[in-house]
Amino acid sequence: MRPERVFVAERAAAQHCAELLRRGPEPGELLPLFAKAGERFARQLAQGLAALTGGDAPAVGCQPVREIDMAELSAKIAPLAANSLLGAGLSAMPLLASLQAEAVLRLVDKAFGGKGEAPSVLPEVFPLSARLLIERLEAMLVQRLGTALGSEGAIRPLRRDGSLAELAPFSPETRLAVLDLEVMEGMRAPWLVTLALPFATLAELFGHGERAPAARPAAPRHADPAQAPFADMPLPLSAVLVDMAMPLHVISALEVGMVLPVAVARQVPISVAGTVVARGTVGAQDDCVAIKITKIA
Repeated sequence: MRPERVFVAERAAAQHCAELLRRGPEPGELLPLFAKAGERFARQLAQGLAALTGGDAPAVGCQPVREIDMAELSAKIAPLAANSLLGAGLSAMPLLASLQAEAVLRLVDKAFGGKGEAPSVLPEVFPLSARLLIERLEAMLVQRLGTALGSEGAIRPLRRDGSLAELAPFSPETRLAVLDLEVMEGMRAPWLVTLALPFATLAELFGHGERAPAARPAAPRHADPAQAPFADMPLPLSAVLVDMAMPLHVISALEVGMVLPVAVARQVPISVAGTVVARGTVGAQDDCVAIKITKIA
């Protein structure tokens, strides 16, 4: 069979640009960006710890980013640690932040006026004082990590647990990009903050290249009433000399020539659109009744 007419396309075929057609970034491209963000986070972490403890900022250094799976990470992190599962971006892609238990207990001891010593035998679970400090540490980490990534709202907490096995953030075979930050306080032994990101989270955070640091919001500007367009705007002022209540039978009997005794207030309220802006006393100036401002509301 031959068609009786020639078929014509209803519309032009879509033409996609090269940016949409190209493959996503490879892990080898993302790991250097993660390392650079880790350096920024190290500076932010030092400032955050100083603000949290009220002391000098510790020295924080980054170890090289490495690629391991969740099973290897579980073997590395102790049975008791401050583990926080965080969400990155609008879709809350998961990432793990973990602080060593000894470091948390040292910070608790310092917070209570001690020298920052941890007990020789670590407890099986965190005491209440340590759990309260972990909440503050987590909030600080979320804010500082978001700033390092270029958006203060980019990270939010999801859940936390002292046991990584109970938290179960990822399946054992999940491939992770892991960054250890070493915190050094004087001559004491250093402690670690560990960040672990699945490669899906890595692509969410760094797949579009490096983000600019978060810009500080501009200071709010207040309107100047002496400047345009407000300076010439007319606003009617009203001054209430007498405000008195009268019974209905007196008002109903009002007639021409009746004298009503009134007392003018010593402090006359001056209002704009029903809002009292000033108060003053009644007087005269240039043969006119005038009000002298005595108080600004």
